[in-house]
Amino acid sequence: MAFIDFFDRGWRANPNGIAYIMGERSYTFTQARELSCRVAHGLLAAGLAKEAKVAVLSMNDPVAWICALGLWRAGLAWIPVNSRSTAGENRFILDGFDCEALFFQKAFAGMVAELRPQLPRIRLWVCIDDELADAPSLQHWCGQQPGTAPDVRMLPDDIITVMPTGGTTGAPKGVMNTHRSVQTFVAHYMIACSYGSDEHPVNLAAAPITHTAGVLGIPCTARGGTVVVLPSPDPAGMFEAIARHRVTELFLPPTVIYRLLGIPGIERIDFSSLKYFMYGAAPMSVQKLKQAIAVFGPVMLGGYGQTEAPASIAYLRPDEHFVNGQLASDERLSSVGRPNPLIRVEILDEQQRCLPAGQSGEICVRGDLVMKGYYKQPERTAETIVDGWLHTGDMGHLDAEGYLHITDRKKDMIISGGFNIYPGEIEQVIWSHPAVQDCAVIGVPDEQWGEAVKAVVELKPAQSVTAAELIALCKQKLGSMKAPKSVDFIAALPRSPVGKVLKKDLRQAYWRDVQRHI
Repeated sequence: MAFIDFFDRGWRANPNGIAYIMGERSYTFTQARELSCRVAHGLLAAGLAKEAKVAVLSMNDPVAWICALGLWRAGLAWIPVNSRSTAGENRFILDGFDCEALFFQKAFAGMVAELRPQLPRIRLWVCIDDELADAPSLQHWCGQQPGTAPDVRMLPDDIITVMPTGGTTGAPKGVMNTHRSVQTFVAHYMIACSYGSDEHPVNLAAAPITHTAGVLGIPCTARGGTVVVLPSPDPAGMFEAIARHRVTELFLPPTVIYRLLGIPGIERIDFSSLKYFMYGAAPMSVQKLKQAIAVFGPVMLGGYGQTEAPASIAYLRPDEHFVNGQLASDERLSSVGRPNPLIRVEILDEQQRCLPAGQSGEICVRGDLVMKGYYKQPERTAETIVDGWLHTGDMGHLDAEGYLHITDRKKDMIISGGFNIYPGEIEQVIWSHPAVQDCAVIGVPDEQWGEAVKAVVELKPAQSVTAAELIALCKQKLGSMKAPKSVDFIAALPRSPVGKVLKKDLRQAYWRDVQRHI
């Protein structure tokens, strides 16, 4: 089975239904399929070989996503480049991952002009939404190509994406995912998020489609549902779209959910159409999760995955947020759910031994969800996939009920006076304070202890709390050893384009004159 077969499944079920809609523009399944076929024929006519790398540089837009469908239909590999990244960051990715063709919106013509001389390997430049002097429009380029699917043989382990890692610990690596690994994600999602035969899924793509929001739309498409595309996660636009289109599912990172929860009067908005509100990509405050359940209803769906094991290592389903009709314990709510059924997840120690429930070690995954490897980095691949186990770099444990808990990133662990301290549990306590919008806990140099715990805190507008109050709160909940020794307040934490806090950037200011791997 090929990844594009999921779209064709939805097309066969609902050929005249709306597949994608954005504002006043809409595309039926048949229209989207025919355009994707024309794109595929155009790419093949340009001489691109199997698994050749093709990128799409665009803000959220249905046509941009249909171009991705087209390159998959041609048996090629998608490089998702983030529209918020700089020209230099995108050049690094496009050059390093051997991109041969680029689709782009006219809004990025200036960036393309800057990149073009630096990327001689790219032989095809196509403007999605206009005709330019040095790039044909999409319509002009492929409008005369057949609207039927090309005959392309695809194998389960063919590469379909070379996806940059988040870059929170260094330069992005190119993760090679295959039909097999991404299909496994779709299967996991469809198992966790069930619909009746007469239900019509409506997915809201508000987060960047170059990241999780793009692939999360595929299960909806496979069911013949509609993907509503928004240019950005603007609260007013999201609320209007949810009501207008009766949205049943969406994904947002915790940082965006926090901002929504702070909007006055949000509890009076009708979210009754929602069935699955997925959160993930970063840890979420338990207190804010409880608030989200109160506002949005019993629809929250926790998710844990990595680029190397796409979007579905574990899910905390909506019903698992409750026990006997009451909110589950904070311990359950702080978990990422139970591992999904088509993979094996174990906690391994330094000697690669499986640890029993309750003991912390590295979270490791094996099965069809795991990537093929890092592009042109066999040494890094061999370090990450050992004896078939993907070493996630995340520390955690499985509890007695089989729920997976992430303690922290392995590289974020603080070693203070010989003790291992995991920032995640400290952050949960600080998040619980009503004045705190977000926070990050890091280790900073300390002559006596090697590292000392520091909290960097972003406050809610017009709210205040002192460093002493936050330190006292942590001492009360966690004891003196784990409590921060100092607290810095910051207007906005540095974040990646997908909302992850960049702890390496925070640490640099404190470790600039100290030798330390960050």
